[in-house]
Amino acid sequence: MVRPCFLVIDKQYPGSISVRKLVIETALLNVLTAYSAEEAVAMLVQFPKVDGIVLDSEVYGMSCVELIARLRAVNKGLPIITVSPSGHDRCGGEDYHVSSYDPKDLLQQLQAICSKETIRAAAEADFPAGSDEPV
Repeated sequence: MVRPCFLVIDKQYPGSISVRKLVIETALLNVLTAYSAEEAVAMLVQFPKVDGIVLDSEVYGMSCVELIARLRAVNKGLPIITVSPSGHDRCGGEDYHVSSYDPKDLLQQLQAICSKETIRAAAEADFPAGSDEPV
């Protein structure tokens, strides 16, 4: 079982880890991280088989809509979730949009991209049924 992997494009805050990354990893999904628009495009070129992208709408380097267009040029059908503080300011071109302050909604969108069965199978690969210990 290959666990789903998401490219998270986020602003870099010195000394802190992204809450989005923690939410995704808590759901037992893998995370690759880019901290600027140019790095995001380069990461997607290097890892084109990610299952989706979680994009902070205020990422540095270019407008959100321009970044989505560049990402789509690398992988046209890749699902993109944008995240903004208001939860209402869509970029344009994304498949899903959530509020930065609603991790439950982000998880629901991730589950829409990779089925609950895939997520459950990934969890069971680490913690077999009836066990509290990882394999």
